Amino acid sequence: MTNKLKIYSFLILATIVSSCTSTPQKLPIYGEREAIKKMVNGVEVIDTLYQTIPKFSFLNQDSIIINQDSLNNKIYVADFFFTSCPSICPIMKKQMLRAYDKYKGNTEVKFLSHTIDPKHDSIAVLKNFSNKLGVNAKQWYFLYGDKETVYNLAKNSYMSSTFEDRASPGGIVHSGYFLLVDKNKRIRGAYDGTNEAQVTQMIDDMQVLLNEYQAK
Repeated sequence: MTNKLKIYSFLILATIVSSCTSTPQKLPIYGEREAIKKMVNGVEVIDTLYQTIPKFSFLNQDSIIINQDSLNNKIYVADFFFTSCPSICPIMKKQMLRAYDKYKGNTEVKFLSHTIDPKHDSIAVLKNFSNKLGVNAKQWYFLYGDKETVYNLAKNSYMSSTFEDRASPGGIVHSGYFLLVDKNKRIRGAYDGTNEAQVTQMIDDMQVLLNEYQAK
């Protein structure tokens, strides 16, 4: 299956799931999966290995390195944006603020916003953007990294489309999805960040995911 087809299929499925009005008891796991054999108490069993977000290392708005270790025992919501975006990004950030306000101060919840325009969005620009939103830099990370690395991460790991297009507003085209990731670095939900109803569903699903760990 091609990357474009994988992205398309994933987002169609995510849209269907995210638009449901009822809150599930347990969230699905998205991405590729592989059946593996392993020994349990001397017996060979078949287990499922799920796709996870690979290791990464970026600087946040305070010039602090954020990597997988920074997210140990955390669930998080990730998105891709740029500060000068004239189209969907302002709507996305308004909607993300709703989720942030709901879980503000919860030590198990983080938010990751990756800039897809590192040429313009310097650390200082991201810091100013974060300050204007009035968010805590210890809970909501605005991440800066090499463009190729970020674009590959968006496409191959978060299944989010991102590419340059001079004819488009701001010169960059990108999907406006919010991706919900669990403590095992697996994608558990995808939501249109410009759709208030879907973001409301995400806010509810975040609690479902937290409850999943509390029940263990």
